[in-house]
Amino acid sequence: MTLMPPTGTLIPADAPFSAQQESWLAGFLAGIAAAGRRGDAAGDAPAATIDVFVGTQTGNAELVAEDVVAGARARGLGGRATALDDVTPEALAAMTHVVVVTSTYGEGEMPDNAGLFWEALQSDTAPRLEGVRYAVLGLGDRGYDDFCQAAKLIDTRLEQLGATRLHERVDCDVDFEEPAAQWTTAVLDRLVAETGATGGEAKAAPAASAKQRSRWNKRNPYPSRLTENRLLSSPRSAKEIRHYEFDLGDSGITYEAGDALAVVPLNDPALVGELLTHLGAGGDERTAELLRTEREIRTPSKELIADLVERAPESELAAVVAHGDRSDLDSWLWGRDVLDLLRDAGSKAPSLAELVPFLRPLQARQYSISSSPLAHPGSVHLTIASVRYGMANRRYEGVASTYLADRAPGDVGIHLQPNAAFSVPANDDAPMVMIGPGTGIAPFRGFLHERAARGAAGRNWLFFGDQHRETDFVYEDELTALREQGVLTELDLAFSRDQTEKIYVQTRMRERSRELYAWLEEGAHVYVCGDASRMAKDVEAALLGVIAEQRGRGDDDAAEYLADLRRAKRYVRDVY
Repeated sequence: MTLMPPTGTLIPADAPFSAQQESWLAGFLAGIAAAGRRGDAAGDAPAATIDVFVGTQTGNAELVAEDVVAGARARGLGGRATALDDVTPEALAAMTHVVVVTSTYGEGEMPDNAGLFWEALQSDTAPRLEGVRYAVLGLGDRGYDDFCQAAKLIDTRLEQLGATRLHERVDCDVDFEEPAAQWTTAVLDRLVAETGATGGEAKAAPAASAKQRSRWNKRNPYPSRLTENRLLSSPRSAKEIRHYEFDLGDSGITYEAGDALAVVPLNDPALVGELLTHLGAGGDERTAELLRTEREIRTPSKELIADLVERAPESELAAVVAHGDRSDLDSWLWGRDVLDLLRDAGSKAPSLAELVPFLRPLQARQYSISSSPLAHPGSVHLTIASVRYGMANRRYEGVASTYLADRAPGDVGIHLQPNAAFSVPANDDAPMVMIGPGTGIAPFRGFLHERAARGAAGRNWLFFGDQHRETDFVYEDELTALREQGVLTELDLAFSRDQTEKIYVQTRMRERSRELYAWLEEGAHVYVCGDASRMAKDVEAALLGVIAEQRGRGDDDAAEYLADLRRAKRYVRDVY
């Protein structure tokens, strides 16, 4: 977690800290100073200090943690926030009041900045925590089977180790703001009552937040003008990858290379029409607008699936569910949408009025930003693959990707999703290794332009690949120019279908094992972006193999070496 350093920081400019270390320390010192000022006024130190630990993949948990810290300070308590991986169980055992705010990644996994903490916490050697009082907040999406699993695991393990629950865990769905705020207020009020803190008005908490929040968010997106929409891949490619540019105008939105941008899509009117016609409500314009702008009609909700199984026990869906194999159900559902499931239920499908409550709110889609604010002032760029495929007698299209490609009007709703953990090294001399096949190249285009604009001397190595060089080498001209300018030091390409034997980025990593390890030993930061289900795992396996081969000390040593890179924030991922 990174807190913005306050004005007039006490840290010398030449202090030997990374940007993240300096930012955390500045926030910590600011908290001490603020506590001291309150103590001077009240004749007392803070009644207690809350240690807030964050596990985050997209930054939402970080925002909640900031509000917890701000609320604590507004009530006369001390507060500090840190990433989960930056605390050890031994350090945790010495604390008195602990708050954990965490999201869940993938299939019930810990987010990237919490994996090391969880590994240590579930170890047989983890210390007892009888002196710790704690509360856990989970952020997630009920559409997934492992909803808030990371929070549930941490909550249970802390209890097993003897810690006392200060407040019951709350698991928040995608619209987390209100329940998170209620939970924060309840936890802080309990602490005020227990510790005898001076107390303060809850409404003061957001104003004390460590960062200045943008007025533009998912409830109030900025209507940005889409100024460019061009095809990057060849028309002959099996893929359709596009480059988009959005004008930030007078929004005041500021971003960093590595952040994400949330795009607010609208459903395809043609699909809305098909759905309404199937339900016998083709002329219902009010409901049509609701379905187009506010409801998720592409991906069926778990609640809808359960309802359809109960309504139509002889349907194909019901047969798959009855089999009891989750992977079989996932395979059957892949590519199918709400209309498919209604057709499968036949005459037993719900009416329109019965269906709507089972449709989840239409959510913004987040994409890695592919520009640098230094090189592209006043605009933000995205690199997106349009999702289009066919099954049986239907054509299917991605909600946001084809909205942008085909139907987006002049203005598109956007808001920033900061990702402080995934950023260009603050040290301009530090080497960078970037691994991003396909649209995973997006943030690295921004990173390279950022380094060029900063005149950074650090070497930069990019591993990129796709299916065919002739049709899928996106940003080839830009990368060639960056090579000629000396910004892009090394470029390794892997086009999997251009030869009999498939070659991937991890293949190139293994081929250059000695050089890659040398870069690591020289302080390189390693970044991975792209597909989480296979690519990211294969790349990590290759990286571990490179380390094990070059060090010659076995797999356990390689795993610890990579863990050290994680702790130093030198191995970070932006995967989806």
